[in-house]
Amino acid sequence: MRLEDLHKVYFVGIGGIGMSAIARYFNQLGIEIHGYDKTETTLTKKLVAEGMNIHYEENVNQIPENIDLVVYTPAVPKSHAELVYFWENDFPVKKRAEVLGIISRSKKAIAIAGTHGKTSTTSILTHLLKVGGVDCTAFLGGIAMNFESNFVQGESDWVVVEADEYDRSFLHLQPTIAAVLSMDADHLDIYGDIEEMHRGFHEFAKNSPTVFVKNGLPLKEINGQTQFFYGLEKGEYRAENIRVEEAYFVFDFKSPIENIDGIRFTMPGFHNVENASVAIGIAQQIGVNGDRVREAMATFKGIKRRYEWIHRSEEMVYIDDYAHHPTELNAAIKATKALFPNKKILGIFQPHLYTRTRDFVDGFAAALDQLDQVILMDIYPARELPIEGVNADIIFNKMKLRHKKRASKTNLMKILKEEKIEVLLTLGAGDIDTFVEPIKDWLLMLKK
Repeated sequence: MRLEDLHKVYFVGIGGIGMSAIARYFNQLGIEIHGYDKTETTLTKKLVAEGMNIHYEENVNQIPENIDLVVYTPAVPKSHAELVYFWENDFPVKKRAEVLGIISRSKKAIAIAGTHGKTSTTSILTHLLKVGGVDCTAFLGGIAMNFESNFVQGESDWVVVEADEYDRSFLHLQPTIAAVLSMDADHLDIYGDIEEMHRGFHEFAKNSPTVFVKNGLPLKEINGQTQFFYGLEKGEYRAENIRVEEAYFVFDFKSPIENIDGIRFTMPGFHNVENASVAIGIAQQIGVNGDRVREAMATFKGIKRRYEWIHRSEEMVYIDDYAHHPTELNAAIKATKALFPNKKILGIFQPHLYTRTRDFVDGFAAALDQLDQVILMDIYPARELPIEGVNADIIFNKMKLRHKKRASKTNLMKILKEEKIEVLLTLGAGDIDTFVEPIKDWLLMLKK
């Protein structure tokens, strides 16, 4: 497939964060974009405003003629009427990851892999490169506040992409520089066990001549490959002397290229300092100097739903986060406890997927037990069918925390309004984000 031969592209699941980034890329090339998604969202409305044609009914009659390429996401069921129509009529159909691989191979790609931290790291790196004078293109897994988009247009040869381990998608990439942030057990419905998942990460890493690896990860050494290690206090590229000053994380950065002291970072949490360390290391490899690093880190505005500050005052704080794995919950909760050691923290958590809840029930319970209070919502199923005996109660019953409550989407606001809020966290990757504005409005009303 040659990009220059494309005139009309159709996306099945265009509203997905990864899908919409590619749609935006093709759209800015002047290609006519059409697509389907299950529901209208803020993001799909923006895509329409940018000139794309989107419908929300699973209906082959809405498909236009002369489609040159069909792009789909594995999140869409294979029985989807439009996908079946395209396959049965021999349209060129490719997964999102395949298309991203084709795009990235036309440039010098930097691919960020890991079960956690991909979106934060790619967004930090993109901002670092832009501020440092490297006009990169980027495909992000979230809305980066500095760009108000998940797609960033650039004129240089460099492109920043997320390397998604789900469905082994990252094996379509052949990056110039790669990074592996984490390899915790996840997507075991795809891989079967953690050893097979680790083999997937090893195969991904083999596709790049230069790889940054978090210190301590079980990634095999690859002959002829340059490996750099990074981390907190350890590795060639490392953050040291991490401290909290005026509710901001500040750290010193040590590397073989240039040491940078007193970096003030807007995203809280030791995990985000770790993500920043690998982003800074990669940026240094490409030529970004210390002054530009300091400027970029101090002006980074964050990512929507990645420890996003929704409301902040002396009386109360509200933070929304995408955390949907025990490791991510631990990171978000520990960051909050470091910032607000003397305040009561209430967390609302919506589990994501039946399989993930089943596989990590102990980890979820242990992570949530670190909070002062918890409101636990029902599981968001996404692409999955129910599994007998698996529901949010299996987490709830394992929790040792005394101050815990169960809630559904219908009664969440009623239960929440019974609480006195000091610090509030909403956590999860499902549709818990639909409560962000109602909760924010309620907190603002309390202040009046």
